[in-house]
Amino acid sequence: MKKVETIHWDGGADGTLWLIDQTLLPTEYTQIPFSDGNVEGVWEAIHSLRVRGAPAIGIAAAYGVVIGLQSVLEEMDMEKFFHRFAEVTDYLASSRPTAVNLFWALDRMKDVAAQVRKLMEITSSFHPREVMNRLLAEAIAIHEEDREICRSIGKYGAELLPDGAGVLTHCNAGGLATADYGTALATFFWATEHGKKLHIYADETRPLLQGARLTAWELQQHGIPVTLICDNMAAQVMREGKIQAVVVGADRITANGDTANKIGTYSAACLAHLHGIPFYVAAPKSTFDLTLATGDQIPIEQRKPEEVTHGFGRQTAPDGIEVYNPAFDVTPAKYIAGIITEKGVISPVTKENIRKMLED
Repeated sequence: MKKVETIHWDGGADGTLWLIDQTLLPTEYTQIPFSDGNVEGVWEAIHSLRVRGAPAIGIAAAYGVVIGLQSVLEEMDMEKFFHRFAEVTDYLASSRPTAVNLFWALDRMKDVAAQVRKLMEITSSFHPREVMNRLLAEAIAIHEEDREICRSIGKYGAELLPDGAGVLTHCNAGGLATADYGTALATFFWATEHGKKLHIYADETRPLLQGARLTAWELQQHGIPVTLICDNMAAQVMREGKIQAVVVGADRITANGDTANKIGTYSAACLAHLHGIPFYVAAPKSTFDLTLATGDQIPIEQRKPEEVTHGFGRQTAPDGIEVYNPAFDVTPAKYIAGIITEKGVISPVTKENIRKMLED
């Protein structure tokens, strides 16, 4: 089994961030380095989906803050350093609007900077390198915490899947979307590692084919039986009795349990409901956004029409055709049998149960 290390940091505060270029998978496995203040490269990698998946985006953005500050690492002027810090965090926050983990991770980095500012009121002996070391330590902590969180999600989720089950998943919520183990796919990894037999059905996930390019590849690397289907085949596969559960990831979950995930997830949830199949969402607590009451308030990223009209470089639609290309949709909580978190499963999915789980 090939080790899938989506994100890797090499060195100290002036070190290098390495990301797998997921736009080249599954035919090419390439890692891209970012260093020497190249925050623009990190922004582009997040925006263009070279790195994707809510937890992985958050981790990459945290390291991206460190990258962006490398250009002022040796500056003695702390005010200039903090001005650059504000520029970098605001810039990275603009890379993708829907994944709440991006903002959660950047807020954690801002908290570190705020703590230093408070300490500066007592002592003025801080140097940018010392602050950078603290910021890097926080980025590493976010990274390591995600590893443990994913393992816990896998454990709780595996308990919901019957031995011998066929399970549908949509998009990619595996190691490529997180630190190294995944959210939705973590439930499959944990289940098979502990003796359960599963057969996974992976939606292609149009228009960028994350299911075909990434999920199918990851499951093959782990030796888990997987069958690739087109998105519009899900209903037929369910009707034939091949699916006993659906497990997907999430990019943002509101206070009432409405969940944003890759476009097409809502369709899968409706089909699962119609066929009496439990539909589960696997996501860390950091994916919840309690400032939003319902999914109607989630900002939905709109992507370039060329992703639909010229998929992977080949034109498949008439010139000048109007295109609507939302990257995400929202599944209402009423269609979700349970939300699998690192603290346990929220079921039934209600505002009260969500708040209780998050407060524990």
